[in-house]
Amino acid sequence: MANRQRPGEILTKTEKLKRLQSAKNEDVEFSAELADHEDIEALRRSEAADRRQGREIND
Repeated sequence: MANRQRPGEILTKTEKLKRLQSAKNEDVEFSAELADHEDIEALRRSEAADRRQGREIND
């Protein structure tokens, strides 16, 4: 397959999928020091959703 240069940062679907897959494989750490209000709220909502899902599975 030939490597072609395209103008700008327009990615093909394949390139987008490759970047998405590599992003999924990265470890992400949560830093309370750097978190803002929205980050904390998102974390709380995520934990609440996990608890609800756990109850549904166990019922």
